[in-house]
Amino acid sequence: MPTPRRSRRFGSSASHQKLMMANLAASLFAAEAISTSEAKAKHLRPIAEKLITKAKKAQEEGPMQVHRIRQIQSQLGDREMTYKLVHDIAPRYMERNGGYTRILKLGTRHGDNAEMARIELV
Repeated sequence: MPTPRRSRRFGSSASHQKLMMANLAASLFAAEAISTSEAKAKHLRPIAEKLITKAKKAQEEGPMQVHRIRQIQSQLGDREMTYKLVHDIAPRYMERNGGYTRILKLGTRHGDNAEMARIELV
């Protein structure tokens, strides 16, 4: 019997999944809402919320500010989206304690009947 996996792999390696989630997160922060498969949206939600939380903590002045920004940069891989996340998106959620994203089900995709969802920032 095969070893159970800890999470979904979406038919690819772990490194490809990490890059795919980073690209989806960058697209989410750029457009503030994206449409994707329901499984990918559910997998993206905790990643995006943790990035927003790190960006909120990067608002605090101190020795850890640069470290947190560099952590976000290393996970996203996009300097412009890191800047937008830290300076535009995170200040909006300073008084909110989680629940930064919303997933709306859209029905099935015409080509392969996959469940589609829209993930957006609240």
